[in-house]
Amino acid sequence: MKALQFSFIAVFLLPHGMLAQDSSETLSYHFQFTGIQQSHPAFSAKYTGRNSLLPTGENLLSITSTLYIGSRLWHGGEIYCDPELAGGSGFSSTTGVAGFPNGEIYRVDNPTPKLFIARLLLRQHFALGDEMEVIDPDQNRIAGRLPKARLTVTVGKFSLTDVFDDNAYSHDARTQFLNWALWSGAAWDYAADTRGYDWGILAELHLPSWIVNFAAVMVPTYANGPYFDHAISRAYSLNLEAVKSYSVSGLDGRLHLVFFLNHAAMGNYRTAIDQSRLLGTPPDIDRTNSYCSKYGFVISAEQALGGSAGLFSRLSWNDGRTETWAFTEIDRSFHAGVSTRGDAWGRKDDNAGIAYVVNALSPDHRDYLARGGYGFIIGDGALNYALEQITEAYYSARVFPSFSLTLDDQVVLNPAYNRDRGPVVNVLSLRGHVEF
Repeated sequence: MKALQFSFIAVFLLPHGMLAQDSSETLSYHFQFTGIQQSHPAFSAKYTGRNSLLPTGENLLSITSTLYIGSRLWHGGEIYCDPELAGGSGFSSTTGVAGFPNGEIYRVDNPTPKLFIARLLLRQHFALGDEMEVIDPDQNRIAGRLPKARLTVTVGKFSLTDVFDDNAYSHDARTQFLNWALWSGAAWDYAADTRGYDWGILAELHLPSWIVNFAAVMVPTYANGPYFDHAISRAYSLNLEAVKSYSVSGLDGRLHLVFFLNHAAMGNYRTAIDQSRLLGTPPDIDRTNSYCSKYGFVISAEQALGGSAGLFSRLSWNDGRTETWAFTEIDRSFHAGVSTRGDAWGRKDDNAGIAYVVNALSPDHRDYLARGGYGFIIGDGALNYALEQITEAYYSARVFPSFSLTLDDQVVLNPAYNRDRGPVVNVLSLRGHVEF
């Protein structure tokens, strides 16, 4: 109810002149509301652990509502503040599937709607050339003109995924694919609090056919933690991305290369296993915490096919020695898919897509779970290891100019890498989305 009240207040109290942006803005206001109803039927399971997907059927609702407020301060300077209200529940308290089927559910899994500040940031653009380009109004983007060659520096609270690995066909669980392993490189353990946001500094270098992004941000004090470690000399995350634009037979494409290094007080899977042998108990990753590194990469590609369709694919990897710290328990992942607008059948504002994902664990991570260890997303108390495989298909229909309705189906094979559970779980979703 609070979420609905927040939505209606935003719709009716904002001046209509601010909602309909012109070509050059001083103030920017945008709004979104997303509600997702998900269900999965009962399935067979030889055993169920603390972090298992419940084998009984579940039917749950999640909501998010965000107001995006921006203002131009001075030449090239902007400030943004995004109040967000979120609530609802993911399946089994957001556990049991590494590639979790609802990208709008945070890892706090609080059914009571809560209002918080999602982003609070200051942005400064520095011109590196005289040629200008038109910037259309959007969420956290003020309409106007900016130099094509520029350096943009952002300081404050934001999400790394706001900028990094921004694949045109699969990057937004509010309008595109829902699965966690599809809207980003799943093995990128990107630093964030339990709601997906972080504090730090971000630099974006825009050149004619290249973009280079770099971010230094804080890390949580413990895995999936809501608070940040302030010992920033040894607790930090460094992220670097190079984006190359190209054209093949007149069709645009982009290639993203992301590299990350996290340094935090993380546990080590092999050390936890060695300790468990000595103690004769299941391994406990929390007993092995010390400041150490986790590193990895994402290769992300997008290619227009002509008309309104496009292909996308991602390959991601991390070293898998230290525990998953912030995103989800995936150490290797690959996915590919296709997305298209409805131009071919006279519904140009509709959108549809289908994709396949395969997720894997490192040998150390696999052995840790097989011996009865638990992470913060998965852990069945035992493990008959198999690749976690997910197929997702959706159709999003534009019902009204600012409202779309999506029907989504996901088939999960070997949830949490365990062939003893399921082995197949079918997830049906209905998503309503308002945006202006």
